[in-house]
Amino acid sequence: MTRTFPDGFLWGAATAAHQVEGGNINTDWWVREHTPGSGLAEPSGDAADSYHRYPEDIALLAELGFSAYRFSVEWARIEPEPGFVSKAQLAHYRRMIDACFAAGLTPVVTLHHFTQPRWFARQGGWYAPEAAAWFTRYAETAATILTDVDWVCTINEPNMIAVTPGDGGPEMTMTILDAPDPVVTDHLMAAHRGAREALAGRTRARTGWSIATQAYHAAPGAEAATAAYGYPREDVWLEAARGDDWVGVQAYLRTFIDASGRPLPVPAGAETTQMGWEYFPPALGIGVRNAARLAPGVPILVTENGIATADDARRIDYTFDALAGLLDAMADGADVRGYLHWSALDNYEWGRYAPTFGLIAWDKDTFDRTPKPSAHWLGAVARTHRLTHPNKQGDHS
Repeated sequence: MTRTFPDGFLWGAATAAHQVEGGNINTDWWVREHTPGSGLAEPSGDAADSYHRYPEDIALLAELGFSAYRFSVEWARIEPEPGFVSKAQLAHYRRMIDACFAAGLTPVVTLHHFTQPRWFARQGGWYAPEAAAWFTRYAETAATILTDVDWVCTINEPNMIAVTPGDGGPEMTMTILDAPDPVVTDHLMAAHRGAREALAGRTRARTGWSIATQAYHAAPGAEAATAAYGYPREDVWLEAARGDDWVGVQAYLRTFIDASGRPLPVPAGAETTQMGWEYFPPALGIGVRNAARLAPGVPILVTENGIATADDARRIDYTFDALAGLLDAMADGADVRGYLHWSALDNYEWGRYAPTFGLIAWDKDTFDRTPKPSAHWLGAVARTHRLTHPNKQGDHS
């Protein structure tokens, strides 16, 4: 028996502005990429040139069978200097929204996806006492083009930002902390609340944020240590979504924690992805169940799930098994409204292009797009709401 998803379920793919647009010169990340000794393999450069080619990308997703497109609007383009708003950039992102509507796609718009204006970073970034107020002001500005958008994500993976907040120095150095910074955590939560209030008064949007889940597993005897490790890194962020219109779940991997409260390396012999992460499709179902437990009654949107691999057949395998686990979680009561695959396009993976997450490849010289077999397969699942596998027959329960 083939398993099915409910009518009205959103099916889409996701991107982030800096990772696909190209030429995003006013961000802290652009500065970091072009600072000698940054340790990054390569800069983002032109990326996939989606800043200019978004009509093609949107049309292609619709043609493949998807019903939604998640993308981010770039704060550094909209407010390149504090208090200065680019009407031209607002109009650009409004054209992206209109292109989605014209193609029959539901736009899912993210306000902040890791990058921020240089001026924000140089004034302290998320450490600055004014950070939440600055972000709320930006949300008020963005609201002018979001009046008829139904789904808005305020901040992508704030729990990851809290462990990589940047130091605000001239080289935009990014330090990976041992644990989320409590000041940054407070400021991100205040920014989320401020943005939700700004959008509630100006748009019809349902608002939430997306949380990186890591399917924490306890090594023998490490149950208490694992709970203590996971709380500030995942659980507290999901708890903060209580009362929101929805919460986003992002899932790729699992993490084992030992009795001393430290993450363990991937087990020897385990299959790994191009990111070095363990191949573990059940991470999605685990993340969704944790969100349902910690934010009861809040609808869930899978805002990211995918795999970095050069083997597209393995991408299909991974996604099929992840979706099977998602259906299991839904059967057990999780209120999931949609699935947005990461990513629509192969993209700039924060320092390098080698990891390929995309359903769609592109030529680095011509930028010509080529959908992979996984794009056609997942698009067919999206059109029919039926979970099937090209190489598996019979019962998919």
